[in-house]
Amino acid sequence: MTDLTGKTALVTGSVQGIGLSIAEALAGAGARIAVHGIAGDAQIEEVCTRLRDKGSPQAEFFPGDLRQPDRIAALMEAVVAWGGADILVNNAGVQHTEWLSKMPAETWDTILAINLSAAFHTMQAALPVMAERGYGRVINIASVHGLVASKQKAPYVAAKHGLIGLSKVAALEYASRGDRSKGGVTVNCICPGWTNTAIIEPQIQERMAAFDGDRDAAIADMLKEKQPSLRGSDPSEIGSLAVWLCAPLAHNVTGAAIPVDGGWTAQ
Repeated sequence: MTDLTGKTALVTGSVQGIGLSIAEALAGAGARIAVHGIAGDAQIEEVCTRLRDKGSPQAEFFPGDLRQPDRIAALMEAVVAWGGADILVNNAGVQHTEWLSKMPAETWDTILAINLSAAFHTMQAALPVMAERGYGRVINIASVHGLVASKQKAPYVAAKHGLIGLSKVAALEYASRGDRSKGGVTVNCICPGWTNTAIIEPQIQERMAAFDGDRDAAIADMLKEKQPSLRGSDPSEIGSLAVWLCAPLAHNVTGAAIPVDGGWTAQ
């Protein structure tokens, strides 16, 4: 078991989906969790309580609009003042499916800001602190769409490809920083395929129309088209991989883009 006692993790977009599952996994390993996302007071309290119940000694919410660099700077200053971030998980993301010719410019700008530029700003603030401490982990949640493309996802694919490239640059710049005995500083991407989260719900709904409203048939059709395993991933599986990447023994795993996609990108 990886022991993250004494470590502080910021997980963006951690009030639901993959982000919440990663936060839960890190909490189970003993990390303090800086929670972030879009949620009301009741949901925030529920998530923080849940993380403490999972094993986190502290879980606290930190606001920050990831479309705004000044808000990101304030978020990072607050998290550093709180004791972090030893672990930074850039998970927050948005998606909108539309043909390139019809994609609204403002949608392009929003998706690029949240899915790519925000990671640049958080990493720029966190990595020097990690290097000083001798240990640091950046885990960027990319996508299979950071490795391959699909129709109607121009801004999402562009952002995720960019996120992998950004992560490789940061991995190279910090590869020799930090202290091996503490675990060093690494930067990696996890690239999920079809995963059972709300972000794919619009695509499920769209396909259901072709199957007389049969949700299971629509999901099976999605999987058949892309994912050879014919199985979707559970978000907790992404959380387990994130915890492993945080272990000191993973000190030489850096600059990687790890698919969790049932063979999608092996085709």
